[in-house]
Amino acid sequence: MVESMRNGRHRWRLLSRFRRNKEGSAAVEFSLLAIPFFLLIFATIETCIIYFATSNLDSALASSGRLIRIGTVQASGMTETEFKNMVCERLQLVSDCNSTLRIDVRNFSNFGGVTFPPLVGDDGKIVENTVFQPGGAGDIVVVRAYYSWGVLTPALVGLSNLEGGGRLVASSTAFRNEPFGDILPNS
Repeated sequence: MVESMRNGRHRWRLLSRFRRNKEGSAAVEFSLLAIPFFLLIFATIETCIIYFATSNLDSALASSGRLIRIGTVQASGMTETEFKNMVCERLQLVSDCNSTLRIDVRNFSNFGGVTFPPLVGDDGKIVENTVFQPGGAGDIVVVRAYYSWGVLTPALVGLSNLEGGGRLVASSTAFRNEPFGDILPNS
């Protein structure tokens, strides 16, 4: 009995000494806050990079789409692959542009008939069926470009919107082609 009382007092002294001791408390507090803090910083940086990638795709598509609008693509007989390469030359952050970027160019006779097929299927995967129809003079054209951006922090801030943890980066532009019929051969 005496032995157990000594052990009890000894434990009590250890606990009270531990409570009074403040050495290392900053390290413990930092370790508790460091992981969420750095994850938040990393997610913020990743969000900024995704916004930059989207802005870069917007710019590349607008300048490339202009060549469809003024008839340069049609006059030169440019193929979908050549147009895609032209967009890829203007992109900064896409490492393997030719295999990841999808280009969808569709023409319509009026703005009321414009339809947008989904870029992502019900299974969460990117839709692969694209067309390349730059249209003729006066046609309504919708040009869309999209790819999957690999998200490193998919569960943290909800950046992932594709199956497998990627983020869809997409851009589109719609316009009426210029009346370039007089400058194209055989028009």
